[in-house]
Amino acid sequence: MTKEILIGFLIGIFTALLGSYLFITFFTTFDISQGFQMIREYGYLGKIITIGTLLDLAVFAILLKRNKEYMARGVILAVIVLAISTLVI
Repeated sequence: MTKEILIGFLIGIFTALLGSYLFITFFTTFDISQGFQMIREYGYLGKIITIGTLLDLAVFAILLKRNKEYMARGVILAVIVLAISTLVI
C-alpha cells in the first residue's frame, strides 16, 4: 500500500517534469537549458510547473481505469506537493 503510493508519487513528479519539458520544447523558441534560465529569470517557473501537471490528470485517469487507487493517490499527493512548491517559488 505505502509502496504503491510512493510509486504513484514518483510517477506524478516525473510526469509533471515531462509536461514542463514538453511545454518549453514546443511552445518556446529556447532550448531546454536556456528556456529554464529565462523562465526562472522572469518568474514564470511556478506557472510552467503548473502547466506540466496537466499530464498528471491523464495519468490519474489511467490509474483509476486500471484499479490502481493507491498509485492514483500518490499522483494526487505529487500534485499537492507541486502546488505548494509553486506558491514558494
